[in-house]
Amino acid sequence: MEPSPAAGELGAMLRAAADFASYPGNVPFPSSPRIWGDEVNCSGLHSDDTVRQFLERCPLPKLLGALQSEADVPGMVETVTECLDKIFSSRYGASLLPSYGAFIQAGLLTDSKQIRKLACKAVLHLLDKAEDGAAAVETVVQHNLYPLLINCLIEGDEEISAIILDTVKRLAQIPKGAEVIFPPDGQGSVQLGKVAAQSSSLPRIRILSLIAKLFTVSSYTATAIRDSNLLSIFEEEIKDRRDMLKTLSALEVLYELVEHPHSNIFLLKTNLLQLIIDIINDSSADSVIRSRAALISGRLLSSADAFTAIDKSCVTNLLVAIDKILKMEESQNTDEVESALETLGLIGTTSQGARFLLTSSNVARHVVESSFDRQGRGRQLAALHAFGSICGMDRQEDQMKLDGEAEGNLKRLVYTTAANSPKLTPSALLLSILQQDPDIRIAGYRVISGLVIREWCLREVCLNSEIIRFVTDPTMETTKLGMESRYNCCVAINKALSSSHLLHEASLSGLIGKLNDAVKRGPYLSDRKRVEARPVVDTAERF
Repeated sequence: MEPSPAAGELGAMLRAAADFASYPGNVPFPSSPRIWGDEVNCSGLHSDDTVRQFLERCPLPKLLGALQSEADVPGMVETVTECLDKIFSSRYGASLLPSYGAFIQAGLLTDSKQIRKLACKAVLHLLDKAEDGAAAVETVVQHNLYPLLINCLIEGDEEISAIILDTVKRLAQIPKGAEVIFPPDGQGSVQLGKVAAQSSSLPRIRILSLIAKLFTVSSYTATAIRDSNLLSIFEEEIKDRRDMLKTLSALEVLYELVEHPHSNIFLLKTNLLQLIIDIINDSSADSVIRSRAALISGRLLSSADAFTAIDKSCVTNLLVAIDKILKMEESQNTDEVESALETLGLIGTTSQGARFLLTSSNVARHVVESSFDRQGRGRQLAALHAFGSICGMDRQEDQMKLDGEAEGNLKRLVYTTAANSPKLTPSALLLSILQQDPDIRIAGYRVISGLVIREWCLREVCLNSEIIRFVTDPTMETTKLGMESRYNCCVAINKALSSSHLLHEASLSGLIGKLNDAVKRGPYLSDRKRVEARPVVDTAERF
């Protein structure tokens, strides 16, 4: 136990601690406290030199002793913990922490929220700023800090839990630290699965959040999570849909998890996708839950690996569920429809997914039809983004086009949609998109950029002078995104034309020159001639 300072000494130390905690940190700490004004900006981190100077006046053992003393001084704990946090956030201060592992251990066990929060942050600083990660992990092991951190995660408030999530993730980023969480022999002191099983709803969601964070650290932690059967906790939470908030919380964490590029390799080998499909099919489920479930399924199937890791019948069942949503009456929840369309776009980002949408299901027609339907702006915008993805805008250039059957179905969908509309032709449909508001127009540029690599669409575009006017007019867009989208579309048309036999058609010679000039101009320059500054020579009499 650190020595507690005497009463007079304690008062002086608290004043110095308060001054240090509020001090900006980007200038040397003055020898005499309280000589600066209240207007000082206190956002800077304390330098190592500043921390050393302060600790020469107020030794660390005495500061820690103040927290352990029984002195009843108002604001003492808050002042000292804030001061200590500033000290430990510096590299020099963090380097002292291995010698105070016992204090951190006691802090994690205390009932004081401020001291527990300080102890949690101290472990984070220890791991984050250590020159020797293995030595920092040894401190964690020696003082048995990891089980105490998990206990704080479960029992602490939201602020402390957030700190713990970052701390344990940082521990996992150090090779020796990952073995503390997931020992090679599988016999660690803390089994997250058992902890979750013994916890109530909120702590279980926190465990899920921790699993999601650990999953993204490395292949070692992802594999360890799979081998520890921790992904089954997600299944259990999602399967029990009696508590809507609990289910939604689990889905939100899973949604973050599936953002990880390789998550589907692990997740698709579980029953999660089938459970997600069950939610989408459950008409009694809240639309928010169904929407989130749909987007999760889209992310799971948004990589090429997905279609080699799962039975195709499962994907077919998913598309049937999404098709039901998009076939509902117009009174349905618009967010759910937009999420369903976005899901189809996510699936269509890969050539395997796009081909599946166009050949194994009729669901892609909803994307094409909604892209040109002005009845709902949000629905139309979501459909256009999905349509661009299916056309190949998220794929490498050599993978944009699909096989013969899929390409034939895509062409047939576009021409059928045009024939069933007042516009009658694909070129008129595409022009109608460019004649709408800027957001729709930007999404339209993306669709055209993806479609023009197909000869049939390139011809439709080139034979419509109004489309060419839109994509070559540098004054058409006023935002940076709009200018770049228009220009990229112009470049795509020009590039497709340069490798097409249409290039040699005499009727298109003027159009080709117009496209070339627009490409050379770049995305931002306008046609307006700029007046260059010129020197003026005048007679002396004028002055």
